[in-house]
Amino acid sequence: MSSENTAPAKTAPARSGIDLLKTVEYGGCSAKLSPTELAGILSQLNFPSHPDLLVDISTHDDAGVYKINDETALIFTTDFFPPVCSDTVEFGEIAAANALSDVFAMGGDAVMALNLMMYSTKELPVEGFAEILKGGYNKVAECGALVVGGHTIEDHPPKFGLAVVGTVHPDKIVSNSDARPGDKLILTKPLGIGALIAGQREQLATPEAYRAAVEQMKLLNKTGAEIMRKYNTRCATDVTGFGLLGHAREIANGSDMTLSIDSAALPLLEQAYELYDDGCIPGAAFRNMQYIGEDARFREGMDYNIKMMTCDAQTSGGLLICAPAEAANDMLAELLASGKHPQAAIIGEVLPREDVALIIG
Repeated sequence: MSSENTAPAKTAPARSGIDLLKTVEYGGCSAKLSPTELAGILSQLNFPSHPDLLVDISTHDDAGVYKINDETALIFTTDFFPPVCSDTVEFGEIAAANALSDVFAMGGDAVMALNLMMYSTKELPVEGFAEILKGGYNKVAECGALVVGGHTIEDHPPKFGLAVVGTVHPDKIVSNSDARPGDKLILTKPLGIGALIAGQREQLATPEAYRAAVEQMKLLNKTGAEIMRKYNTRCATDVTGFGLLGHAREIANGSDMTLSIDSAALPLLEQAYELYDDGCIPGAAFRNMQYIGEDARFREGMDYNIKMMTCDAQTSGGLLICAPAEAANDMLAELLASGKHPQAAIIGEVLPREDVALIIG
C-alpha cells in the first residue's frame, strides 16, 4: 500500500502561536531510554523490600503499591515526556492521560496529582506554559482527581507530566504478573501512534488520521479500569513506550506464562500500516524489537510492517488486559458499547509457559 496520493497533513495551529513538535526530535513515549539499556541499569541496583510494599520494581509493573490498611492501598506513579503534538493544551492533556493510565492499569482510582514541568520562558512564550498546565488539569479533573501542586524548572525543549497517587483495595490489585492459562488478551486501543507521529513530522499523515491519533492519546483508560474491576481481572498493563510486545513480554515473564498473539486480530489506527509501508518506521520500534530479542517467536513469512507495528511505541496507549476466559466476550462487548473503545479487540490468549515468552502468529 502507498500514500503517494495522500495530501500532506497541515500542522495544527497552537493556541499561543507555538508549534511544539518543532522543538523536539523525539516526543512522547518514543523518547524513553532504550528498554535494553534501562534493564541493564536496573539490574545493578538493589531496592529494599517492605512487608506493606505489595508491588515493587521487581516485575517492572506500572506503579508501586503500598498497603495502608486492610481496605486501602496507595498506588504511586509518575510519567513525563517531551511534546508529542503541536498544540500546547493538547500536549498537556496527552501527557496527563498517559501518567494517569498507570493507576487505571492497576485497577485503581486516581486521587491527586503533582505537575512536573520543564519549560523555558526564554525560548517560548509564557502563555504556552499556562496552556500546557491547563491541558493537564483538564484530564485530572475529568477522572475526578485533584491537582495539588507541582515543580517546574527552566529547560528546553519543554517536558510535562504528572506524579499521581491513586487508591485500590489491597485484594483487588491488577498487576502485570498474574496472568493465567486460558486468559484472553484484550487490547483496548489500536496500534500505530508512533507511525502517525512520525508521519505528521514528515508531512505524510493525513489530517484525519493524525487527528484520530491525537484524540486516542487524549482518551483516559478509566473506562477500561472500571470494566476490569467489574469482572475481577487480575492481570493487565498499559501499552506505552516499549510497544505491545515489550509490555506483553513483561506480563509473560512476570507470570511465567507465554502470551500467544494473533497478528491478524491487531487493531490499527487509520493510515498506520501505509506509513510503515512507505518506510516511516520510528526508531523506537527498532529499539523495542531489539529488546524483545529471542523472547519472541514470529510466524514464518509474517508481514514485515505488522511485525514492526507490534513494537511501535505507543504514547498514552490502551490497556492490554488478561481477561478471565469466561468474562472476555462480555468485557469486550462493554468496551465497544461504551463508545470510547470502538476498536477494542481480543488479540490472543495466555498459554502455559513454552520455550519463549511470546508467540506471534
